[in-house]
Amino acid sequence: MDPGAVSPPTASISLRQLLMALGDSLVEVQAAPAGLDVEIRGVTLLDPVDPPSAHPGELVLVIGARGRAAFPALRAAGRDQAAAVVVKLDGPGQAAAVSATAAEAGVALLSLRSEARWEQVISLARAALDDAPPGHPGEGAEEGDLFSLAQTTAILTSGIVSIEDAAHRVLAYSRSTDSDEIDDLRRRSILGWQGPEAYLAKLREWGVFQHLHSSDDVIGIDSHPELGIRRRLAVAIRSGDRQLGTIWVQEGSTPLSERSDQALLGAARVAAHHLVRRRRELSEDLTLTRTLLAGLLEGSTGPQPLATHLGFDVTRPAAVLGFSYGTSEAVTAPELTHTEVTNLVSVHIAARHRSALVTQVDPRIYVLLPQLPRSIDTDTLRGWAQEITEAAHRHLGLPLRGSVGCLVPGLGTAPESRREADRILDAMVSAGVSAAVAALPDIQAEVLVSEVLTLLSDHAEIRDPRLTALVAHDSRHQGQLAESLLAYLNSFGDVRAAAAQLHVHPNTLRYRIRRAEELTGLDLSRPDQRLLAMLQLRLPPAT
Repeated sequence: MDPGAVSPPTASISLRQLLMALGDSLVEVQAAPAGLDVEIRGVTLLDPVDPPSAHPGELVLVIGARGRAAFPALRAAGRDQAAAVVVKLDGPGQAAAVSATAAEAGVALLSLRSEARWEQVISLARAALDDAPPGHPGEGAEEGDLFSLAQTTAILTSGIVSIEDAAHRVLAYSRSTDSDEIDDLRRRSILGWQGPEAYLAKLREWGVFQHLHSSDDVIGIDSHPELGIRRRLAVAIRSGDRQLGTIWVQEGSTPLSERSDQALLGAARVAAHHLVRRRRELSEDLTLTRTLLAGLLEGSTGPQPLATHLGFDVTRPAAVLGFSYGTSEAVTAPELTHTEVTNLVSVHIAARHRSALVTQVDPRIYVLLPQLPRSIDTDTLRGWAQEITEAAHRHLGLPLRGSVGCLVPGLGTAPESRREADRILDAMVSAGVSAAVAALPDIQAEVLVSEVLTLLSDHAEIRDPRLTALVAHDSRHQGQLAESLLAYLNSFGDVRAAAAQLHVHPNTLRYRIRRAEELTGLDLSRPDQRLLAMLQLRLPPAT
């Protein structure tokens, strides 16, 4: 142990704050048996030649001992009440064993990425300690998120939205291109960034604030032309029993949408994530949540760090929904951004499941549904995904595809559900599935055929060279023999049906089939040759 490597114990930060400082480009959380709020009071380097030891609250950097070789250091860190240990792993196969040892020792385990340098960790960790207590971030990032949420809510409700804090200060509002739609209350609230007292008094008189203080339900306020107030909906933004603020939706020149109440409930739950940690490093905390979520879905991080961070029960059922609009689909909304799509998904799913988490891994959006009721079924999840795709089409003009991953027994097997959601989306694109939403039982054949075609595409040695030559012949001579043969096989040898599909005379198709057989030597009377031809001719042309 190098005594000079220990940072002075004059300041401390939580493991959560350290992870925010280091970032997911340097380390990954493998285990956090005591949670992410354990206190770190110093940084120390452990050299392989030194006997393993630590001091309480230290972050121990185990240099030169990879994977299982770090077991003694982990056990010593637990014995000496260190806060966390950082090691390098030789490969993903070691993560489970090393994490189990850390959990048994009761110490947090971080793995340093293979390309990262120890000097970076030392520098950033010590800088974070030197800066403790950490300053609060500026409100620019938070406000940006809230303005985006306000705009998304306006799209979903067909109304004009503002978000206020508990003191009736306007935090964000949606854009409106028509100033005539905005009533006097909204105009004066935005210009003053606070609701005018005369109007606030009326809302108190009508019992609006009392309702918002005591209920999660959406409340409606009728129009009052004599006061310059149009019809409104409002919902409280809550964290437990505490009201953090309010979302208001004013009706403009068109009526509010039928599902405005549901959209507002979802928006209030999403807004709570932005406000609940207003004084606890909001943007960094959300970044940590997204990092832990991405690590779980990718299978690189276990469920325990995310569950500890958000208080989830890892033994409850879970599932993953996937959404994609693909690179080949036209995006018709002129100002459409990934953020708007993600917000739309977040608002809709939060209205259905309070614990839902949404993240984007380009070009797809994933919804993790933890802590599901044990009675839930795939049909219910399919319905939730269907609502989202319909809302995307209706409000954003976006042909969103959705997939329903399998229900899994606990949070630890969520990566299995994510993989199934991906398999379904892959097949929906490659097979041209017309349905907007699918679960595996809906398109199991298409999924399996798609994966067989991927196998054929990746392994030229298991293709029939005669069929490869036929495709090449068509390419050289601008022919249609391969296309005609595939249509013939897909029609079970029904010449008239295949000819109608190709818009040619049946005799023309018969000639093409004979010509294909002559060129290749295929015997279409043999089932195995027909089967292989049906598969291989579905491969996309080589580029």
